[in-house]
Amino acid sequence: KFQLINSIMLNRNANAEWFGDLKNGNGKVHLGSGFIKSSYSFVSRFENGEGTNPEELIAAAHASCYSMALSNELVKAGYNPKKVETNAIISLEMLSGVPTITKMKLEAVANVPNLEENEFQRIAETTKNACPVSRALNMHILLDAKLNQE
Repeated sequence: KFQLINSIMLNRNANAEWFGDLKNGNGKVHLGSGFIKSSYSFVSRFENGEGTNPEELIAAAHASCYSMALSNELVKAGYNPKKVETNAIISLEMLSGVPTITKMKLEAVANVPNLEENEFQRIAETTKNACPVSRALNMHILLDAKLNQE
């Protein structure tokens, strides 16, 4: 579905360390590119403490993937997107006493001139199911896509 430059698939990596027990320990996560280095902890994951958490990183990956994929699909359909912005909200819930990632909501706004709303919604929905990160996630994905023609 997606045409990659030279059809080259790349491996990406990240590294995470954890020190101590779950409740009192802490960790560090580093993206292989070096652009993100952050701490994480029980408090940053299950409360509102400083640092990142796995769910936030998944949401960031999904938001960036969906924005790129939607832009690509719009161009393939003959449109000229000026901007695509996506906010991803991931839900971590207790299911049978186990923390479980249950769903993702994508809130996308695309600035695309000369595009009808129904065509935009069709492309946005198709992209939701075709985005590589969407395909990797085994969860319910909701989409709220808005077209802005300003």
